[in-house]
Amino acid sequence: MTRRFHPLLSLALAGGLLLVPAPAILSQTLGPGAEVLAQKPTGAVLLTITGPVAGQAAPVTLHLDQAMLAALPQASFTTTTIWTEGPQTFTGVPLSALLAATGMTGRAILARAINDYSVEIPVETWPAEGPIVAYLRNGKPMSVREKGPLWIVYPYDARSDYRSEVVYSRSIWQLDRLELKP
Repeated sequence: MTRRFHPLLSLALAGGLLLVPAPAILSQTLGPGAEVLAQKPTGAVLLTITGPVAGQAAPVTLHLDQAMLAALPQASFTTTTIWTEGPQTFTGVPLSALLAATGMTGRAILARAINDYSVEIPVETWPAEGPIVAYLRNGKPMSVREKGPLWIVYPYDARSDYRSEVVYSRSIWQLDRLELKP
């Protein structure tokens, strides 16, 4: 069923005005998991997503904790990486599912790490089976020292073109922000 996105609810916060979707409004956006994003995080915020939503004048900003990420559609795969030893199993939210749940659109995502490293990932380059925003590696949360708590990971062993310098540069670890580019 197709539903339309309604106007945003404005909340006054110290230092300015922040536009956030009201729970009833966000839950009417397209995509499985939208109702999860309408909730407030109860744990530490791991990911902040900002981007345009169709019909809205201002970008929307969402904050997600690990429980919210875990409640969204999931994907897991086992692959080797150039940064770890042996096969690793990653679990997380496919970037495509994350965008579908938010209702955000754009030609690319600017992904930023906690150390301000950033990389732009064009949407049209996403394969159907990846990338994912991984929050578990081998069934356990990743510490900052272990390239976590979030890491954009591709199924590198699935296709040889995933083992390229471009894809490796887009495999950003210690991820904490995503910004959709129009």
